[in-house]
Amino acid sequence: MKRLSDIKFSALDLVPVRENGSAAQSLHNSLDLAQHVEKFGYNRFWVAEHHNMDGIASSATSVLLGYLAGGTSTIRVGSGGVMLPNHAPLVIAEQFGTLESLYPGRIDLGLGRAPGSDQMTARALRRERSGSADDFPQDVTELMSYLGPRTPGQRIIAMPGTGTNVPIWLLGSSLFSAQLAGERGLPYAFASHFAPRFMHEAIRVYRNHFKPSAVLDQPYVMLGVPLVAADTDEQADYLATSVYQRILALMRGQSLVQRPPVKTMDGLWLPHEKEAVGDFLGLAMVGSPQKIRAKLEVLIEQTQADELIFTCDLYEHADRLHSYELLAQVMKG
Repeated sequence: MKRLSDIKFSALDLVPVRENGSAAQSLHNSLDLAQHVEKFGYNRFWVAEHHNMDGIASSATSVLLGYLAGGTSTIRVGSGGVMLPNHAPLVIAEQFGTLESLYPGRIDLGLGRAPGSDQMTARALRRERSGSADDFPQDVTELMSYLGPRTPGQRIIAMPGTGTNVPIWLLGSSLFSAQLAGERGLPYAFASHFAPRFMHEAIRVYRNHFKPSAVLDQPYVMLGVPLVAADTDEQADYLATSVYQRILALMRGQSLVQRPPVKTMDGLWLPHEKEAVGDFLGLAMVGSPQKIRAKLEVLIEQTQADELIFTCDLYEHADRLHSYELLAQVMKG
C-alpha cells in the first residue's frame, strides 16, 4: 500500500485572469508560481489549452511553456493538455520538439481529445481542417511517429522533433482515453479536478487494458485535484468561495474572470446550483493541512494513484503560493 510520502505531486495552472486584472499579469503570475513550486519540490508544472474564455490565459499553450521552462531550471513543464483535435499533429510535434531541444528532459506532452472550447470556437481554430475527436487515436499515432526515431524512407519529418521522444500522456474525463492509454502503454491523467464521478471507473478501465510498452512496463495514473489549503479550515472555506463563484459562472455561461472571496455564498447560488458545484468539485481538498492530509490519505488508499496534480484558483496570488507551500509540507510528511 502506498503512503502519502510515496506519491509524486505536481501543479496544474489554469492561468486565471482576475476581475479587473490582465492577461499579462496572469502570465507573469504563472511563471512566479512555477518558480515557487519548483522550490517546494513539485514534480511537474502543467498548463492547459482553453479558448474563448476571458478568465483563462493559457490558450497559446506551447508558447507559454517556452516562457515557463526558460524561467525555471529543474521542474518538468508540460501541457495538461494540448487539445489535439484543434491541431495538425505535425505542428504539435514541431512545437514540442522545439521545446524539448531547448529544455531537454523537462518537457511533457499531455494530449486531450476535447476541443477545449465551444463548437463555434473549434471551427474558428481549425478553419479548413476536418479534425475531430473521432480522429484522436490516429492523430496520436501520427504524432508519436514524428517524435520517434526517423525511419528509412520517411517522407515527412518534424524538425525539431524527430528523435526527441517527448513523453506523451493521454488525458481524459471519460473512459475513452483511459482505454486508449492502457492499450498504448502510455501514462494516463484523469481530470478528476472537474469530473470526479467517473474517476474510479476510468482508473479500472485503464489498468485492465494496460499493455506494457517501450514507455511503461506498468500502469501510471495521475489524478487532478482541486486545492484550497490555508492555515485554518475557516480561512480555506472563505478562500474557496472564489472557486465556487468561478464554477458557478462556468455553469451559467457567464464570464470566468476570478472574483474575490465572499463571506457566504447564500444568495449567490440556487440549491440545485450549489449541488452541481459540489459535484464538480467532489475531489476538492479544502481546509487546513491536517484536514487535507486526512482526505489525501483516503484518496491514495482508494485509488493507489502514482501522482497527484493540484489546481488552485485563488483570487490573491499570495494565497495561491501559500496554498501550494502548505500542500508540499503535507505531501512530504
